[in-house]
Amino acid sequence: MPSHPHTAHPHGIPQDVQDPHGHPTEVDVSHTHPGGHPGGHPGGHPGDLGSMRRPDGRPGAIVREIKHDLGEKPFIVIWEVTRACALVCKHCRAEAHPNAHPLQLTTEQGKDLLRQLAQYERPRPLVVLTGGDCFERTDLVEIVEYGSSLGLSMSISPSVTPLFTRERLQALKDAGGRAMSVSMDGATAQTHDNFRGITGTFDKTIEATKLIKEVGFRLQINTTLTRGNIHEAPAMLAKAIELDAFMWYVFFLVPTGRGAQLDAMSPREREDVLHWLHDVSDRIAIKTTEAPQYRRVAFQRAKAVETGGEFEHGELYHWLTAETTRLLGEHASQPRPPRTPLAINSGSGFAFIDHVGDMYPSGFLPIHVGSIKEKPFAELYRDAPIMRALRSPQDFEGKCGACEYNHFCGGSRSTAYALTRNPLASDPTCLYVPSGYDGPMPEFWTDEVRPLPPNCTPHQNA
Repeated sequence: MPSHPHTAHPHGIPQDVQDPHGHPTEVDVSHTHPGGHPGGHPGGHPGDLGSMRRPDGRPGAIVREIKHDLGEKPFIVIWEVTRACALVCKHCRAEAHPNAHPLQLTTEQGKDLLRQLAQYERPRPLVVLTGGDCFERTDLVEIVEYGSSLGLSMSISPSVTPLFTRERLQALKDAGGRAMSVSMDGATAQTHDNFRGITGTFDKTIEATKLIKEVGFRLQINTTLTRGNIHEAPAMLAKAIELDAFMWYVFFLVPTGRGAQLDAMSPREREDVLHWLHDVSDRIAIKTTEAPQYRRVAFQRAKAVETGGEFEHGELYHWLTAETTRLLGEHASQPRPPRTPLAINSGSGFAFIDHVGDMYPSGFLPIHVGSIKEKPFAELYRDAPIMRALRSPQDFEGKCGACEYNHFCGGSRSTAYALTRNPLASDPTCLYVPSGYDGPMPEFWTDEVRPLPPNCTPHQNA
């Protein structure tokens, strides 16, 4: 029986594009497909992504689309090197265990996976090592060194436990590791430690970020947002900026694993949060996981700048905006160009390999694709029926299939599956309804207006 895909961390460390040597860089990509998209998009682009001006006034793509065919080669591969982990995080997709599985990939099997990824033409897929806690593997340095020797960009997403030491970090940096992420799910010790299940984790995480920077890694902060901690989102933003993270990676909860017990936000609340994230993206680079609607919001906001359009925001958006202003001021002191969202999704530019070698479209979509112990990685990624279906957004059901933005959004396939058991169903957490759509709405979809989440105390001047 194949195991379910699980990872205690969001999807990894996207570094966007790679230089001619296969290493990641941060640059703008204004490319759009002149002849349509892999998987097809019947209605064409909702405007010209390549020539529309971005909100900061610079020309360029609002949403970046990968130049190579995502049906042939992924952009990023997450390898869950182990499921062992000492933490008991509430939102853990892995429901991690204290000990490694006896059938987890061996060092040599892992190296074979890396060799297969290195066989792709440049730019090769980015590789992120996660878990569980990847520091539970004693051969982690050897794995990173081997992948780097093959020309792969190797990034690491560990847990903050006693295994997280300066010596370990320095060895990984010397082996060729490029970036490292840590999770911060609250701006206070009480919130974060409650999430992680271990007292003292917050303080240790702050210490860990300083070590990561001192050793020379690029630091990424991962945050899972729920209705229970959204009130601390502006403070977590401020903390990520204070810690000099190069990216704030915001994960929207998929109600599976231990995360099924947490309180997810409604479609209207999610929409408010996405617009707020877009607003603050001139303060720090932002990427969302399991919320591809962020790309739709980015495009709509850019279009509104050109046309003079306005958006009707909800109470949560205004609360987050006011709280951000209270903490950081109304405008960024040193505004940065917003990071242009990248158009990849589960099975479309993205693949997940679990600890025993089973492939899934993502770490949060538990549909078994096959085992790399039995078939080559490239064959599974390219030819598996579920992977091909996920790359054909025009065939998605309901409003996702009819949406003019589906070629660069497509909805969260993991959330659609978690709520409906159908990976091709419309994403019930997306508020947007395409113009002229008169078909059925997704099961569990609602446009209800809810009171402010807990602890979002109204501001006196609001």
